[in-house]
Amino acid sequence: MIRFDTERAFAEALKALPLPDVDAISAAEDRQAMLTKPAGSLGRLEDIAVFMAGWQGTAQPAIRKARVAVFAGNHGVAAQGVSAFPPEVTAQMVGNFRAGGAAINQLAIAGGASLSVVALDLDRPTGDISCEAAMSADECLAALNAGAATVTPDTDLLIVGEMGIGNTTPAAALCLQAFGGNAPDWCGRGSGVEEAGIGRKVAVVESAIALHGPHCTSPFETLRRLGGREIAAMAGAILAARMQRVPVLLDGFICCAAIAPIVGAQRGFTAHCLAGHCSAEQAHAHLLEQFGLEPLLRLGMRLGEGSGAAVVLPIVRAALAAHNGMATFAEAAVAQAL
Repeated sequence: MIRFDTERAFAEALKALPLPDVDAISAAEDRQAMLTKPAGSLGRLEDIAVFMAGWQGTAQPAIRKARVAVFAGNHGVAAQGVSAFPPEVTAQMVGNFRAGGAAINQLAIAGGASLSVVALDLDRPTGDISCEAAMSADECLAALNAGAATVTPDTDLLIVGEMGIGNTTPAAALCLQAFGGNAPDWCGRGSGVEEAGIGRKVAVVESAIALHGPHCTSPFETLRRLGGREIAAMAGAILAARMQRVPVLLDGFICCAAIAPIVGAQRGFTAHCLAGHCSAEQAHAHLLEQFGLEPLLRLGMRLGEGSGAAVVLPIVRAALAAHNGMATFAEAAVAQAL
């Protein structure tokens, strides 16, 4: 099992990231060229199949174990009126996840994925990032490891999601610190706050960056100062996936913000990731541009929970079904284009 026992261990992991298997990519591309269709006619489905081949190390990849992991955490900054919902909703929604009543439960079933729900110290909110660090170093490591522990060796594809009232505010702060700009560029409606709520969010983010920015000298330090437990857990899971060559379907703004400090420092980090969708949260499109990723869907979703990525899982399965199951020109005795 992947673990980060110290901040140094986390930093060292980022220096030793595996790359996709170039021979498997080449073999998958060769197979695509032999299938009974005009070259490129399946569009991005072909790209998905080749991407999966590179990370699974085989010309004909498969999804036997797709995993969705949803992490939940509470935020001290929620007390400043940055969300349309009270903090107790986090625990209530965890109960809903465990009872099978949330959107992600149904979408995971539809995509043929297992679902785990990890609640992280819900009775102990993080520090209010406008006046103190979100977590101590030990708390951040514990959250990173909680995420990493969900990525088992038999995982073929990973989706991570979150639940945490107020978490679009630390997400915005992480993005501003990683990629610059101004606080309003990264602060949207989140759970549906009104204009005054957005104004409060902007003020909190500006205060947080003024306080912590000079000390955010590494991805770890940025996560612990500006993030949250469920946010750090997603980062830990996505890093553990990379270390085990497991491809990741990214969800929305908060999921992507979790790895913004890493991508800001190491632009190639998202090589094992596909952007499942572009959410309705106004900063998500800008964040995906920073990542260099083109979303597979744009459905106007903004729920979180891993829901947008889960909708894309059947598309990935379809890409592999076509790639693996179609006949070649030789097998079907069909003439190729001249």
